[in-house]
Amino acid sequence: MGAKSAMLIFSDGDAAEALRDARSTDSTAAAGLLQRIRPGCTVEPTESAALWDGTYPPDGLCYAASFEGVAVVCDRWLMQHRPSQLPRHVLEAGGGSRVFFHAMHSVSDVFSFAVWEKGELVRALSLSPDAGIVENIGAPYEFEAPFWAGERPVEPDPWWGEDQPPYPLAFHPLELGEEALRAFAGFVLEGRPCPDDVDAEAVPLSGFRVTDANGSHPARIEVELEQRAAAMRLRQHTTIRFDVDRGDTGT
Repeated sequence: MGAKSAMLIFSDGDAAEALRDARSTDSTAAAGLLQRIRPGCTVEPTESAALWDGTYPPDGLCYAASFEGVAVVCDRWLMQHRPSQLPRHVLEAGGGSRVFFHAMHSVSDVFSFAVWEKGELVRALSLSPDAGIVENIGAPYEFEAPFWAGERPVEPDPWWGEDQPPYPLAFHPLELGEEALRAFAGFVLEGRPCPDDVDAEAVPLSGFRVTDANGSHPARIEVELEQRAAAMRLRQHTTIRFDVDRGDTGT
């Protein structure tokens, strides 16, 4: 899976319904939304993108949009936070009665999401095969049930080899991530689309270059995630190599 996201959606109700008809955005309002989320940063307009392409912006860019009943922000800076610990000013920046946070990264299989209703956190989940379950707050939603019940296990890949240890989690985080995205935003990044999915390629986002006052660059987040994934692969390879050298092949 190659899906990546770092996104907040603010809505007055069902964000998917609002996004279904979202075809034009107010770039001034979008810039103001980013400025409230990243106070003290320089926000400069740049190339726009569609929602489907913009959930994980390129280095140094952010995407945002303000529509009737829904606002969207895509920013790698969001991935620095545990979902339950997003700053209050961020949660209040877009208005609306519901805030949906969604972040996933295919290099390290990290997935996090959270939902706030009228300012109150009702669900937060963050997990990865490397770190395990980092936080699990609130009652799971219905779409999560098959995953927690063991009905969506990660099947062994023939390319892993016979000595490859089983996947560390009972399900693949990115598969759950796609279900969460569909449940709260009405579309998926990978997998088979449903007939009534939001056409995320038709939803426009305004592009902005956002620079922190200290000059920090969002590319470091990508590097850190890739380093974590590489370290995990190295540990797994070392364990397998050690077992083979001892003759403990399991046969």
